[in-house]
Amino acid sequence: MNDDVQTKIEEAIKNPKNLGEMKDADAVGTVGSADCGDMLRMWIKFKEEDGKKVIDRATFQSFGCQTAIAVASVATQLLAGKTIAEARNMSGEELAAPLGALPPVKIHCAQLVEGALRSALDGDQAAPTPASTVSPTLRQNMENPSNAKVRVVLGRTNEKQD
Repeated sequence: MNDDVQTKIEEAIKNPKNLGEMKDADAVGTVGSADCGDMLRMWIKFKEEDGKKVIDRATFQSFGCQTAIAVASVATQLLAGKTIAEARNMSGEELAAPLGALPPVKIHCAQLVEGALRSALDGDQAAPTPASTVSPTLRQNMENPSNAKVRVVLGRTNEKQD
């Protein structure tokens, strides 16, 4: 990987843009495999602008290499103001362009981001509620903690557990 691309990736990793879940998203897309470790989820919020539906904001979460995080970070910035058709037509190469040409071994990172974007746009689905993203067993344990074999405690840190 050339030094300029590596430097841009390192900068994007040090200060990623639009990282994290968007609670009020209009669309969500997820790609990847938990088995291999590369996964990316993208949230999109739309707005009306000059009579067109455009992307107001995009955020992401990534479980993958630094390059995937860097590509997602710059891609979410590029998407603001794009119509659905414009965003859908963007290639992984275009989404990664601010970083420079990725080496062949890292092209899959841009394809991962492109896939999450297309997943969100093609479905234009409503964002899942947090409960819908939880497995049935975990949801049951959260709703009835006295019957749970595993105790889930949210929002508590550095406290002694029973």
